[in-house]
Amino acid sequence: MNHAVLYVRDARRSAAFYRDVLGFREIVSLPNAVFLRAPDSDNDHDLGLFGVGDAAASPPAGRSAVGLYHLAWEVPTLADLREHRDRLAEAGALVGASDHGSTKALYAKDPDGLEFEVSWLVPHELLGDDTEMRTLPLDLDAEIEHYGPDRQGALSRVPGKSRA
Repeated sequence: MNHAVLYVRDARRSAAFYRDVLGFREIVSLPNAVFLRAPDSDNDHDLGLFGVGDAAASPPAGRSAVGLYHLAWEVPTLADLREHRDRLAEAGALVGASDHGSTKALYAKDPDGLEFEVSWLVPHELLGDDTEMRTLPLDLDAEIEHYGPDRQGALSRVPGKSRA
């Protein structure tokens, strides 16, 4: 994926959330739009936010309607995932955490209730029977104990790949 563009009620409010909580950097700010770059990305933008006003309806997508479920952003280490967990919890945005075997994931919602994921990918050489696709509760402290806080995740080590 190269970038995502979201319709939000207030582009500035959403930009502040993505900047302050997830570490995105503001690249361009227009009257009703803000373009942001993910941490460590060299993309021209990774996230575009278009403000449509406070009266905008919530999206109907969910388990009863067709639509996008969430976007996922990768972090390079489990220490980074722990930092994101703490910031998301402090912001009241964290809604879940799952162990998917090959990925360790946090789920959160932005100010408009749009869900997103922040994940760490198990390095390919460490994938085994215990990392097959599943959904279990995430014990982040146990994962850090197992893999170490600073081990680089799978895609964060690929030259030229953006983590957003």
